[in-house]
Amino acid sequence: MIKMTNYRWAICAMLFFATTINYLDRQVLSLTWDEFIKPEFHWDEDNYGTIASFFSIFYAVCMLFAGRFVEWMGTKKGYLWSIGIWSIGACLHAVCGVITEQYVGLHNAAELASATGDIAVLIATVSMYCFMFARGVLALGEAGNFPAAIKATAEYFPKKDRAYSTSIFNSGASIGALFAPLSIPPLAKIFGWEMAFIIIGLLGFIWMGFWVFIYEKPEKSKRVNAAELEYIEQDKENTKTSTPKIEKIPFINCLTFKQTWAFAFGKFMTDGVWWFFLFWMPPYLSTQFGIKMSEGLGMALIFTLYAIVTVLSIYGGKLPTIFINRSGQNPYAARMKAMLIFAFFPLLVLLAQPLGMEFSYLGRNAAWIPVILISLGCAAHQAWSANLFSTIGDMFPKGAIATVTGIGGMAGGIGSMILQKSAGSLFVYAGETNMTFFGFEGKPAGYFVIFCICAVAYLTGWIVMKALVPKYKLISYE
Repeated sequence: MIKMTNYRWAICAMLFFATTINYLDRQVLSLTWDEFIKPEFHWDEDNYGTIASFFSIFYAVCMLFAGRFVEWMGTKKGYLWSIGIWSIGACLHAVCGVITEQYVGLHNAAELASATGDIAVLIATVSMYCFMFARGVLALGEAGNFPAAIKATAEYFPKKDRAYSTSIFNSGASIGALFAPLSIPPLAKIFGWEMAFIIIGLLGFIWMGFWVFIYEKPEKSKRVNAAELEYIEQDKENTKTSTPKIEKIPFINCLTFKQTWAFAFGKFMTDGVWWFFLFWMPPYLSTQFGIKMSEGLGMALIFTLYAIVTVLSIYGGKLPTIFINRSGQNPYAARMKAMLIFAFFPLLVLLAQPLGMEFSYLGRNAAWIPVILISLGCAAHQAWSANLFSTIGDMFPKGAIATVTGIGGMAGGIGSMILQKSAGSLFVYAGETNMTFFGFEGKPAGYFVIFCICAVAYLTGWIVMKALVPKYKLISYE
C-alpha cells in the first residue's frame, strides 16, 4: 500500500507565512504612530482613527472584488498579485514624511515636529492623506489574502479538515501580531520608523519567490501522490449524489442566498473587534498606563497577548472536528456549536477596565490584567473566525468560495471602518470633555464604551447567523 504524502500541510504552511507577513505589514503603523509618527506629524486619535477607518473601508471595497479576481486569476497567480501589491504598499509608507516635507516647504523631521499653528495643522492633514494613500495600496493587496487562502484550503483539504487547517494558517495573524512588538519598535528606534516599514515590507517579496515553485493544484502537483489526492477529494462522491457540480456562481446570484448574508453578518459584527485591538492596544496601553511600545514592558505585554491568542486559537479550529467524530454531526452544525461556545469568551473583555482600575495600586503592572482578559477574547475571535470562514466551504461550491469570502470581507471591513472611526472620534471627545461612563473619566471612559461593544458582538452575530441559516444546506444553483 502506498504511503500517503502530506504535501497539503506544506501548502498550509505557506498560507500561514503569508498571513503572518500580512499582519506584520498591517501592524507597523499601530506600533509606531503613537511614539514615533504622532510627534513628527502632530496627529491626534482622530487623525489615526481616520487612517484606520479608511484602511478598513477601502479594504472592504477591495475584498468585494478580490474574491472574483482570485477566481479569475486562479489561486497561484492571484496570491502572487495580492502579496506583491501589498508589499509595495507597505514600503510606500516610508516616503510619506518626504512628501509632506516637500509639500509644506520644510527640510527634515525636526522642522516638521517643531512647527506650530497653521503649519502644524497643514502637516497633520497632508501627512494623514499621504498615509491614507499608502494604506490604500496596502489594503488593495491585502484584500486578496483571505480569498486566496480560503480557496487554496478548499483545493487541498477535505471538508472535515478545513476548520483545522484554516485555524493554522489564520493563526499567522496572531503570530504576525506576536512578533510585531518584538521587531517593529526596535527597528523604528534604531533605524527610524521609515526603515521599519521597508524592512517588514520586503518579507512579502521573499515569500513570492517560494510560492512560484511550491504551489500547484493538487491534481497537477508532482508532490501529491494518488493516496493523498484521494484523501483530498473524498467529498467528491457525496457532492455528485447530492447536488450538481458547479464551478461558478454569478456574483449577483451569490447575494440571493441566506448563507451569504449569514457569513457577511458574522464578519460585519466581529472583524472590527479584532482590528480594534490590533490597531488600538498600543495607544490604549500608552493612554491608560503610560507604557510605550519601545519599552521592555510594552513589548512584553503585546507579545504575551498574542502568544495566548496563538496557542488557544489553533485548538479552536479542532473543536468542530471533535464534535463531528464523536456525534456524527454535519460540519455546519458542529461549527455553529463551536462558535456559540467561542462567542461567550469575549464577554471577559467587560472586566478589563474595571479590574485594571481595581488593581491600580500595582502601577503600570496593572496592565497585565486587562491584557490577559483581552487576549482570551482575541483568542476566541480567531477560533470563531477560522470556523466562520469554513462555513463557506461547507455550503458553497469551490468556484464560489473566493467570491463569497470577498463579500463577507467587505461586510467585515465596513463594520471595522465604523468601529475604528467611531473609536478615534470618541477618544478625542472623551479627552476634551472629560466624559464619564460607569465610573471612568476621560479617554478611559471612551475605551470602556468600545470594550462593551466588542464584548457582545459575537453573541449578536451568532444569533443572527443561526436565524438566517438554522440548518445545514448545500447551495443548489442552476
